[in-house]
Amino acid sequence: MPKSAVRIRLPSMKDVAKRAGVSQTTVSFVLNNVESANIPLETQERVLAAIEALSYRPNAMARQLRLNRTHTIGFLSDNIATTPHAGNIIQGAQDRAWAQEYLLLVVNTSSHVTVEKAAIDLMLERRVDGIIYATMYHRAVTLLPSIREVPTVLLDCFCADRSLPSIVPDEVRGGRTAIELLLRKGHRRLGFINNVDLIPATFGRLQGYQQALAAHGIAYDQALVCAQHSDQAGGYRGVNSLMRLAEPPTAIFCFNDRMAMGAYDALHKLGCSIPADVAVIGYDNQELIAAYLYPPLTTLQLPHYQMGQWAVQHLLTLIENPEGQNGHPPVQELCECPLIERSSI
Repeated sequence: MPKSAVRIRLPSMKDVAKRAGVSQTTVSFVLNNVESANIPLETQERVLAAIEALSYRPNAMARQLRLNRTHTIGFLSDNIATTPHAGNIIQGAQDRAWAQEYLLLVVNTSSHVTVEKAAIDLMLERRVDGIIYATMYHRAVTLLPSIREVPTVLLDCFCADRSLPSIVPDEVRGGRTAIELLLRKGHRRLGFINNVDLIPATFGRLQGYQQALAAHGIAYDQALVCAQHSDQAGGYRGVNSLMRLAEPPTAIFCFNDRMAMGAYDALHKLGCSIPADVAVIGYDNQELIAAYLYPPLTTLQLPHYQMGQWAVQHLLTLIENPEGQNGHPPVQELCECPLIERSSI
């Protein structure tokens, strides 16, 4: 037989038992920390020493069959795995899963339904204990029925009937936080360059803007709100539209940091100093943009890492206590978007 084809025999539980001078049952009790077995401390130490000496690794598949648990979580995303901006979602989920001794099986579907179906089938075949379904931005989703065969948590998205637990950014509170900061700094003419897409963030951030104005007794002025595509060009066009008003704003809230980048460009070309003439605040905290604009941009941070952590923790709660949710509606969690103050206000 060629040398490369020689199979190395791995140490077994029988080998550990023989070296420690105990039964295989005793080895199993020590490995699984069965306190009721009352294994003497000296015997436990002897078994652990044998395990270390032999570099013995328990058979994970056998343990999974015995416990009916694989300690694996399926993580299904549309485009998150290929997007640095949202990558902290995976980092947060992975960190929390690893802390609980779970592995994350990540599949990026690129929004292809056929890939999504195949991925769910693969995860179910591999007996994942639960699935996290995540999207790159806050939106409603339609799910394949098969995903409900195991506990499932939605991350940065929700289903229309709210039949599954979810966590999404608190868009309304974020918009309110942005405007309250500007009001505290003395601004009263507040422009808002919103997004044209009909998504929860568009409506939520506008609602927060309106709530903050109302709370301070300031009438809502539709002329101070415009809608553009959520990119640099949209921010540029939005500023040019707002600054043509007879009474232009002294502060501008941008739907996201990319729009704020365009707003900076337009304001500079109009001869306006930031923040001396016009204050600017963004949303998302895309650090490659926000931290390196001049002046650095004050913004609201999308809580990707925190949402990833919460999704795993809630999923593990469902896995460990599947009956605990009976009679209770699935949790719909809103995650606060922290304010990141820099020099643009």
